[in-house]
Amino acid sequence: MQTRAVQGMLDFDYICSRDEPSVAAMVYPFTGDHKQKFYWGHREILLPVYKNTADAMSKHADADVLISFASLRSAFDSTMETMQYPQIRTIAIIAEGIPEAQTRKLIKRANERGVTIIGPATVGGIKPGCFKIGNTGGMLDNILSSRLYRPGSVAYVSRSGGMSNELNNIVSRTTDGVYEGVAIGATGPAQMVSAAPLSLCPPRYPGSTFMEHVLRYQDSPEVKMIVVLGEIGGMEEYKICQGIRSGRITKERGVLVHRNLRHHVQFGHAGPVLTRRQKRAVRKNEALLEAGAFVPRSFDELGDLIKTVYEDLVAKGTIVPAEEVPPPTVPMDYSWARELGMIRKPASFMSSICDERGQELLYAGMPITEVFKEDMGLGGVLGLLWFQRRLPRYACQFIEMCLMVTADHGPAVSGAHNTIVCARAGKDLISSLTSGLLTIGDRFGGALDAAAKQFSKAFDSSLLPMEFVNKMKKEGKLIMGIGHRVKSINNPDMRVQILKDFVKQSFSATHLLDYALDVEKITTSKKPNLILNVDGFIGVAFVDLLRTCDGFTRDEADEFVEIGALNGIFVLGRSMGFIGHYLDQKRLKQGLYRHPWDDISYVLPEHMSM
Repeated sequence: MQTRAVQGMLDFDYICSRDEPSVAAMVYPFTGDHKQKFYWGHREILLPVYKNTADAMSKHADADVLISFASLRSAFDSTMETMQYPQIRTIAIIAEGIPEAQTRKLIKRANERGVTIIGPATVGGIKPGCFKIGNTGGMLDNILSSRLYRPGSVAYVSRSGGMSNELNNIVSRTTDGVYEGVAIGATGPAQMVSAAPLSLCPPRYPGSTFMEHVLRYQDSPEVKMIVVLGEIGGMEEYKICQGIRSGRITKERGVLVHRNLRHHVQFGHAGPVLTRRQKRAVRKNEALLEAGAFVPRSFDELGDLIKTVYEDLVAKGTIVPAEEVPPPTVPMDYSWARELGMIRKPASFMSSICDERGQELLYAGMPITEVFKEDMGLGGVLGLLWFQRRLPRYACQFIEMCLMVTADHGPAVSGAHNTIVCARAGKDLISSLTSGLLTIGDRFGGALDAAAKQFSKAFDSSLLPMEFVNKMKKEGKLIMGIGHRVKSINNPDMRVQILKDFVKQSFSATHLLDYALDVEKITTSKKPNLILNVDGFIGVAFVDLLRTCDGFTRDEADEFVEIGALNGIFVLGRSMGFIGHYLDQKRLKQGLYRHPWDDISYVLPEHMSM
């Protein structure tokens, strides 16, 4: 699914002023048949994607070129399959590393079927003003600068894809442009001398040869000059010499170039091997010169030689340069323009806690591997994601303890009850969990934030504990975080006791907690169950943590309380319990819940009861 390569082909089609896209369809076996969106200039279009080749062939009988982006593991099989369809006349194989034995089989089958193979290990080819294969020609700016959007008079063939782009540039600067260019590629020989760098070993067994393409160019009236950029090894250039001498290649004024390495290049221990091959390259150059080809002394002189021959052909009227017509403008893709720093756009979202775009997931800038390496635990991760910093170990432990003590409080509380009813109604886990979470508020579970705010405001205002209690009573307000249905001063909540012991041992200061405990002494003297409950304790203790922990300013600590961070502790912890209740009901295979009639008091409206 090479969407970027396909879009590049479509953009090339558009600047060439084609009436319709050159890409008929794509074959991608890993998804079902569907349509894929692309751009045709400014307009969005859909191209079909098929799961198998047979469907693509039957529905696009006029398509005769296949570009194979298949990997080296599947390229052989898929290419052999493609050659079963007589409509395909050309196959470009991009994959590198296909074994030579398989490549020879592909060539044999292609010759039997009359199919031209470009590759393997090719970037493809390009026919300016008409069509290009895959990523040939590079990015759109390079295609425009090389004037590949309209045909010229020079055709070339090369082995190297990288050198093809260089030839596009050279030809565009020195002539009226490229008519057609092909990089034939080929697999690298495994049996070559291992002392030589592999990149310098001449590829073998290309699907098509220099001579085949030269003959095509010879038979094309529009081609006035031919450039062949060969490699050091091989014998293909001698076939070109024979073609010139026999009269099969009659464009004597064409340029046939064989690249040889400059003598000052050093290759270390591979030098002797390459020196012998370089001598053979020099002999091939001499043979080409004797046959009537133009051969530069080095690659650096190639452009000057092409320019000289081109100007001579123009002077004699063999080439009549066409008037330059500017191509249509292709909009740059937003993603590419942004990557190049050419635009700036206000983001719809801003996020500073997590980044998954790179090689590794980052939590507040910390790689996930470091999170595990340092054994930060759930509390440490929560510190990174909620507070954007690394918390000390005692703070992480306190957070984890809060999650554990708030995880569940039995099936009777409203959140668990709602989750159970929803689960027994046959709803899924997410729906059941959400039903329970929606009950969380000031009257159930949401007292953490409210308690933190009330106690903080009273403490910061220097109200004495008794003044705070009297003020709340006078205003007719409940003190959030005070009171419990079951627990009392004589029957303490062990959750609060566990947390209190840890906080007193670990926190550097507990000013707000001490203030809240003084308030508890006053409220329990009036009624023994008006204790500082677990919500209230976590709320005030968390304020102490934020105010005393290194790295938080006072404003930051107050802001986290104000925006509701503390209630997040209860929501996160209690979600574990709600999920447990959901799984419990499913495991017990409980049926639809219906509340018993005898647990409902049915009353008539007042005007009817009289």
